Amino acid sequence: MHVAVILKAVPDLVEEMELNSDGTDLDREYLKFVSNEWDEQALEEALLLKDSDGAQVTVVGLADDPDIEQALYTAVAKGADNAVTVEGATGTDTRSRAAALAAYLSSQSFDLVLTGVQAPDDLDGQLPSALAAALDWPHVSVVVSVGVSGSGVAVRQEFAAGRAADLEVTLPAVLGVQVARQAPRYAPVTRVRQVMQAGGLASESVSVAAAESGLKVRRMYPPETTSHAEMLTGSPSDVAARIVELLRSRGLVKG
Repeated sequence: MHVAVILKAVPDLVEEMELNSDGTDLDREYLKFVSNEWDEQALEEALLLKDSDGAQVTVVGLADDPDIEQALYTAVAKGADNAVTVEGATGTDTRSRAAALAAYLSSQSFDLVLTGVQAPDDLDGQLPSALAAALDWPHVSVVVSVGVSGSGVAVRQEFAAGRAADLEVTLPAVLGVQVARQAPRYAPVTRVRQVMQAGGLASESVSVAAAESGLKVRRMYPPETTSHAEMLTGSPSDVAARIVELLRSRGLVKG
């Protein structure tokens, strides 16, 4: 089985963020980018298939994603067999990404495509379904387990209220992974550096027509800042008295 894992580089949410001049996006010039956490779950699920059933794993990213090479090298350090960057995407929205990725994937012999169920910087979380539609393959999203079953895969799909369904999916197929069966494995920095020094990232170019995103950001706003926090100082008895006073003023304590 040949498994492709789609990786995306997204802004590191621990960094300080600012909006661009027209307020329609983040100012990305000085942002640090990291691998999408849900894509990391998809990668771990693919590596588990490699461990248990000898699957071949290829990680794929769009060349225009900032710092995507770092994410791809790290994936190889974790155990992926190959890494590919794809050039030719006509935009950064979900449909444009899906069109470029589908153009590459359809030219290869992949049996299964895994991707994260969502990303923190998109508006719809629809890459798995958009990719499946572009490929005309079966699709299951919010997946929490994948295993080989006959000529297909056995998939567990999670629903609300703790419910789940066990499905048999024919191949080829696209799966949107919510969480892997175990925590994503760690790649030591020394191993990542060894992989980077060895090189080996393949590059593929595709030609696709511009896609309508279906979504348009009109304006973004930073969270409103307030100054309601009160730092309590003094002796323990003074702090306790002030806490009781605040609770009483809000009607939370009587007497």
